[in-house]
Amino acid sequence: RNIDGKAWTKVNPNCGSTSFVVPDLITGQEYFFRVRAENRFGVGPPAETIQRTTARDPIHPPDPPIKLRIGLVTKNTVSLTWKPPKNDGGAPVTHYNVECLRWDRTGEVKESWKQCNRRDVEETKFTVEDLVEGGEYEFRVKAVNIAGPSRPSATVGPLVVKDQTCPPSIELKEFMEVEEGTDVKIVAKIKGVPFPTLTWLKASPKKPDDKSPVVYDQHVNKIVDENTCTLLIQQSRRNDTGLYTITAVNNLGTASKEMRLNVLGRPGPPVGPIKFESILADKMTISWLPPLDDGGSKITNYVIEKKEANRKTWVPVTNEPKECIFTVPKLMEGHEYVFRIMAQNKYGIGEPLDSEPETARNLFTVPGPPDKPTVSSITRDSMMVNWEEPEYDGGSPITGYWLERKETTGKRWTRVNRDPIKPMTLGVSYKVTGLIEGSEYQFRVSAINAAGVGPPSLPSDPALARDPIAPPGPPIPKVTDWTKSSVDLEWTPPIKDGGSRVTGYIVEFKEEGKEEWERVGGKPLQNLGTKFVVTGLKEGCFYKFRVRAVNAAGIGEPGEVTDIIEMKDRIVAPDINLDASVRDRIVVHAGGVIRIIAYVSGKPPPTVTWSRDERALPEEAKIEETAISSSVVIRNCTRSHQGLYTLLAKNDGGERKKTIIVDVLDVPGPVGMPLLTENLTNDSCKLSWFTPEDDGGSPITNYIIEKRESDHRAWTPVSYTVTRQNATIQGLIQGKAYFFRIAAENIIGMGPFTETTKEILIRDPITVPDRPEDLEVKAVTKNSVTLTWNPPKYNGGSDITMYVLESRLIGKDKFHKVTKEKML
Repeated sequence: RNIDGKAWTKVNPNCGSTSFVVPDLITGQEYFFRVRAENRFGVGPPAETIQRTTARDPIHPPDPPIKLRIGLVTKNTVSLTWKPPKNDGGAPVTHYNVECLRWDRTGEVKESWKQCNRRDVEETKFTVEDLVEGGEYEFRVKAVNIAGPSRPSATVGPLVVKDQTCPPSIELKEFMEVEEGTDVKIVAKIKGVPFPTLTWLKASPKKPDDKSPVVYDQHVNKIVDENTCTLLIQQSRRNDTGLYTITAVNNLGTASKEMRLNVLGRPGPPVGPIKFESILADKMTISWLPPLDDGGSKITNYVIEKKEANRKTWVPVTNEPKECIFTVPKLMEGHEYVFRIMAQNKYGIGEPLDSEPETARNLFTVPGPPDKPTVSSITRDSMMVNWEEPEYDGGSPITGYWLERKETTGKRWTRVNRDPIKPMTLGVSYKVTGLIEGSEYQFRVSAINAAGVGPPSLPSDPALARDPIAPPGPPIPKVTDWTKSSVDLEWTPPIKDGGSRVTGYIVEFKEEGKEEWERVGGKPLQNLGTKFVVTGLKEGCFYKFRVRAVNAAGIGEPGEVTDIIEMKDRIVAPDINLDASVRDRIVVHAGGVIRIIAYVSGKPPPTVTWSRDERALPEEAKIEETAISSSVVIRNCTRSHQGLYTLLAKNDGGERKKTIIVDVLDVPGPVGMPLLTENLTNDSCKLSWFTPEDDGGSPITNYIIEKRESDHRAWTPVSYTVTRQNATIQGLIQGKAYFFRIAAENIIGMGPFTETTKEILIRDPITVPDRPEDLEVKAVTKNSVTLTWNPPKYNGGSDITMYVLESRLIGKDKFHKVTKEKML
């Protein structure tokens, strides 16, 4: 039973020994136990435990402490630190015992470990006191739990006890960044003997040299322990941002360290006052300046709220503006509004800036009328209308214009533009399209500002929709030919016809040395196209020529021939141009027509000579000539007509040659001989041949093979797709004799067949027979031997014609032929 209960609980049903393990106890619970003996007459009285027993795991002394270190040493004290043991033995460590051993170099005093602490040491540090100055000591520590003390730790020392001094030194983090409202601990690790005096200073980041002592209060406090100094800032604020410097001073020197603390938070209020950039009846544009304090983080946006001046509730407007200006829409005319602006960063929304009350109203009127518009760039279906902005804009900038038009014969004005025309700095121009050619139009303009549309301008002067007419531009003439008394002119029409079609041309010439141009004919030449022959010129004289175009607006600028022409018969070297169907090579199928057309020019007219492969043309060739061309025609051509055809043109100016390759394509010729046959098996044979000497001008693409039995006349196809010069013919009948024929084929068609000269008999191939079987000696005399044998199992595919009998003497290697006549 547990110590709090009175009822006993039976643990086991039976137990035959004098020991038993009690299971299912509760860890940490205290119990009493009792035992009763039992025999066949019953159960005896119990024997109870006197002391209470706690249910727990077995407890051992802990492991020894670790990492024993020596700290500050003076002339009669030593400071020690250590770490708890890795294993506490199953029970918490209750305290530690510190022991020391004084060394005696003389050997006069017996060395032994003595406990240094009079009371239990519950922390992992201890200062050993009452040591002898100059003495040499070792130290160790033991951990103690309920089971007893541990083994001692590793020792430190030996150490001579005397005052140790060193100048101050500081370890301090250089930068720290925290969020506003959190507690800040700036921890500086201090070293120095004697322990230095510590002072904290603060300076603004903008004035790092202007340092002042930190004032300690409930918000800021300084905590100093054995080797650290902590500046504790509770519930940090934005104004705690700064440069903090700690200075450590003792009699051996001075040390200082500086660190930057950034306290990040919500931004401050924007800088006012809020300005009203524009005020309208339904919207206002407000502007402001960014906050002086951005909270240490970039301003991401501004939050704008509004409320009517006579109400207390703020209504959100937007949180999207990133710039310091915004137009608040959807205001009610005549209502008085107050606006509130707050900056926002990633830490939240800052303090607000409120505006002065302002009434939504229009401070302006509609603009005055623009000046009378003008019209320019008139075509048959469009006009460019131009105007200046009105002198009076109504107190609000002009935002656009409405443009209207009407025909002079009508009374109704029609708006031209669907959307207002945007204003321009140096006057406004707008192209009006979709006009009717021949109609007369007037235009007027109205200006628009925030107050509305102003009165229209005076109507423009009437303008007729038609393309403007001007004399045409200059033609581009050239001299194409001349004789001793005439010149052939040809020209290109002018690029610009001046808006009216060209009705004629004026051709003029001027003899070199004279100033005046002479016109050919008295009037402009009508319907002469763009060519003209000027006649009646003086032989040996030099002339210039020019051409002018004429339209309804008058005579245009002249276009001159750049060259000066001398009047004499012209000598032009021959020139040959092949017809587009010929080019430099022609391909004709056999039986077709070879036609080579060449255009020959030159002055005087050249003589023309045709040849083939530097020889005369074939007899079948006919030459056809005109004033400008010479042609060779060969009808029903054959392969023999192909070759290199040459045309030679000569005159006083020189000669010109042109070469044309003519290919005549035909079916291939017969395959090359010999055509060989070879018996392979009892149902196949092999054919082999050579390619045709003439492939018909096109590569051989296939060979066609046919067969016939020697006692038949009809040919039967064997194969249609053979590309090599040999083939194996399958499916033949053993014992039958066959003839074969082969024809080559190209892209044009199939050539003539070539037949085998002899028939081939299909049978198994013949080989030598196997050896005879069962050779025996039947009778022997003094000069003869009688022998018998059976024929060979395989006769080699042919009947046995004879046997050969041989013999040799015993002891000899060589056989000799015995029979001279044939034996069967």
